Amino acid sequence: MWKQLEQQTDVLAVSVVTSGWRRRPLCRPRNSMAKMADVHTRDLLGWLATLSLICGTLAMPVDVDPECSGGTSAKYSLVFTGKWSQTAFPKQYPMYRPPAQWSHIIGVTHSSDYHIWQRNEFASNGVREFSEKGEAWTLMREVQAAGERIQSVYGVFSAPAVIGGTGQTSSEFELFTRHSFLSFIIRIVPSPDWFVGVDSLNLCEAGHWKENITLDLFPCDAGTDSGFTFSSPNFETVPQEKVTEITSSFPRHPANSFYYPRLKHLPPIARVTLTKVKSNHIFSLPLESTQSNQIPIGNEIGDSLINTPLDCEVSAWSPWGLCWGTCGEPGVRHRTRYIHLHPANNGAACPALEEDKTCDPDNCV
Repeated sequence: MWKQLEQQTDVLAVSVVTSGWRRRPLCRPRNSMAKMADVHTRDLLGWLATLSLICGTLAMPVDVDPECSGGTSAKYSLVFTGKWSQTAFPKQYPMYRPPAQWSHIIGVTHSSDYHIWQRNEFASNGVREFSEKGEAWTLMREVQAAGERIQSVYGVFSAPAVIGGTGQTSSEFELFTRHSFLSFIIRIVPSPDWFVGVDSLNLCEAGHWKENITLDLFPCDAGTDSGFTFSSPNFETVPQEKVTEITSSFPRHPANSFYYPRLKHLPPIARVTLTKVKSNHIFSLPLESTQSNQIPIGNEIGDSLINTPLDCEVSAWSPWGLCWGTCGEPGVRHRTRYIHLHPANNGAACPALEEDKTCDPDNCV
């Protein structure tokens, strides 16, 4: 079975899991497939297509959530907008090796008894590998296992990476009445183990499919790496900590790349917009990063960028130096400090870096 499924690279699958013992995979043949610019992306999307087919062909009796009465299924478009700019997040903003950017999106549609990740819970090995390295294979196997074990996963989807801190990427996905929840995860690149995403968003409200939803996204820490900055070397967290939201004051350490003590709240680092599509025909998994998926920055993004003030940060004073001067006259001691972080966006200017005080000259006879 696996060998046969792995050979189906020309079939794009969307699975439908119905109640009880019924099941029916929905597949659409594709006459030709464009060559992928990146081999890893092609392998991942092939796995996603295979996984969607597997999730739809399982035949296990399950406990189901109440149905959404607004139709048996609904199709949505997802637009992810990166708002990670140097003006909104000036502290240690990554400019090179690598510059600020976003990974591809891994999304899952599922029932209420499944979570790809959760705040205040431990991240799985799959989430660890994805948030630290951008590797999705273990995460995909975990999704597959959940579908096989409790039939909670309806489908999976992806969207191309955003090559820049600001920009957009998009995808489409389908929900079913008993699988009306959406979860997804996107890695912040570069970072120790930071990501943004949505956990178990129910798109069926009061028995009807929601039409439009816009959510601001904020950075999360997977709790698996103890690095404080975007470019920190690997530093495993032992023991592992739970997933937490990063704020302007947590972690409370001046070295943290998101530490802005003057701010009550961080500005959103990203935004996602979900729109219900009228047509419910079967859709294709995104195959490659095209211009339609990588939308250039326009007024919608640029006009909403925030200027976050960044105050100057300086070191502690050095010890006072020796007292220099002529015997019988007042001498002078000198001490210095240096700049840790230059101000930006009208932040507080740097204080004096040198200081003198009078003293009695040393070793005067």
